Amino acid sequence: MKHHKSIQHPIISIVVFLFFVLFMFPFGMVILNSAKTSKEIINNAMGMPESWGQLFTNVKAIFTNESVNYISAFFDSSVITIITLAVIVVFSSMCAWVLVRNDNSVSRIVFMLFVMVMVIPFQVLMYPMVRWMRIMGEVMHLPLLGTMRGIVFAYLGFGCPLSIFVFHGFIKNIPYELEEAATIDGCPYGTIFFRIVFPLLQPIIITVLILNGIWIWNDYLLPLLVLSSNGAVQTLPLAITVFAGSYLKQWDLILTSTLIAMLPVIILYLFAQRYIIKGMVDGSIK
Repeated sequence: MKHHKSIQHPIISIVVFLFFVLFMFPFGMVILNSAKTSKEIINNAMGMPESWGQLFTNVKAIFTNESVNYISAFFDSSVITIITLAVIVVFSSMCAWVLVRNDNSVSRIVFMLFVMVMVIPFQVLMYPMVRWMRIMGEVMHLPLLGTMRGIVFAYLGFGCPLSIFVFHGFIKNIPYELEEAATIDGCPYGTIFFRIVFPLLQPIIITVLILNGIWIWNDYLLPLLVLSSNGAVQTLPLAITVFAGSYLKQWDLILTSTLIAMLPVIILYLFAQRYIIKGMVDGSIK
């Protein structure tokens, strides 16, 4: 038995290392080719760059390019991500709290509907969503397409089901006696939630922020549908597509701008990965 375990351990280590190389290979290729010219990339994408100083030249070319305002796109992505995350956390936590504390057949059905929504492919809802937003602008005079409020509203709809599911599992473990004591003292429901329940949700809030933040920051298809690639409001994924024209693809600028867009998410994940694991475990077993 001991001999079998001693053989199994190096095999597992080799398999883990191979998976690590497999998943890190695309990221390594982005870093490698960000320090090259387009000609170098086309001639030998796997080779080492002639000069790593080309990376800084590419970065300068991105920020001085007249076809796209990369700084403005970075700012728009940051604002959209921050506002959307705040809205998702507040609305999802309140909804999950109400569903947990009102344990009846109606709340259970509503919760199951949220769970069912998570398995619906986004591609099924693309056209109806865009059509509905256009109608809201034409009939209700509330323009959503091409606006920041429109993309935030869309992200709220697609991000809430998973967030409610995670919050729901965590809130179940919060003692109800805390809320009963506050009710006896005369606290209204709003005060009970924001002063007592909401602070206790900090571990799972961090998890929800990170999971949704990575998705929203990197998303391309939804901003393309709601904002369009040449609208006044642009996110970083949309700005990057400017370098990929119909007849000319500037691979050096595409990969360098992709690397710049990846850095905030990578830094955030490195500092907060333990909260992701802890929050997901707490939300699943509590």
